[in-house]
Amino acid sequence: SFIGEESVAAGEGSILTDNPTWIIDPIDGTTNFVHRFPFVAVSIGFVVNKKIEFGIVYSCVEDKMYTARKGKGAFCNGQKLQVSGQEDITKSLLVTELGSNRDPETIKIILSNMERLLSIPIHG
Repeated sequence: SFIGEESVAAGEGSILTDNPTWIIDPIDGTTNFVHRFPFVAVSIGFVVNKKIEFGIVYSCVEDKMYTARKGKGAFCNGQKLQVSGQEDITKSLLVTELGSNRDPETIKIILSNMERLLSIPIHG
């Protein structure tokens, strides 16, 4: 099976089944792309039995290929990635995406979530 992010965003339905399925977003960061903000990627995932098996993200502008495989770790241009090990949330950096949905109920939920996040004593 195949699920394309652009077709789903255009209103087409998709159902994730247990069948082997490719999930592809050919312009991950569409809003960035439209506004010529240089952070866009091609994202591809492969799912079996509704569980991700591997994923690939190619950051075009940076020329970086991120890959990950279930049980095998994650890599950037072949170099193994690892989490920092930082456990003190006050030294963390919060990064978020607000999305493009401007439905009043969605905005209310997003702002409520942001309020909770911003009350955490984070570094930035």
